[in-house]
Amino acid sequence: MEYLESRGKGRPGDTPGSIDYRLARRRLLRSYRAGDVAESEICDAQAELLRVGASCSQPAATPCPICAESKLRIVRFVFGPRLPKSGRAVSTPGELTRLAGRAGEHQCYEVEVCMNCRWNHLRASFPLGAERSA
Repeated sequence: MEYLESRGKGRPGDTPGSIDYRLARRRLLRSYRAGDVAESEICDAQAELLRVGASCSQPAATPCPICAESKLRIVRFVFGPRLPKSGRAVSTPGELTRLAGRAGEHQCYEVEVCMNCRWNHLRASFPLGAERSA
């Protein structure tokens, strides 16, 4: 069986151990638009995620897929040794670089959250520093 290779830097899934959740997001949005899933089931961001979205996030390039009125925010959480059990919210790319350390020590999770309607979805997860070991 032949596996597809990534086509360049920055493409989701180009780092070993990374997971891209775009297909799950598409499936959920399709179910919502078909009426199979209620808005209250998918627009349920917790208060802590909204707080982090307001203070430690970056704007997304696309609008919210539910309300389309508000731009999404991208929140990144890093988990690993010597970090709090609940992870650490990262607000800048420089912080990600500093936390990278040795390859595979820390795992980063990217979540998109809408500050207006409370939509949230896991976008991707990837090990920090994995590109160093390649």
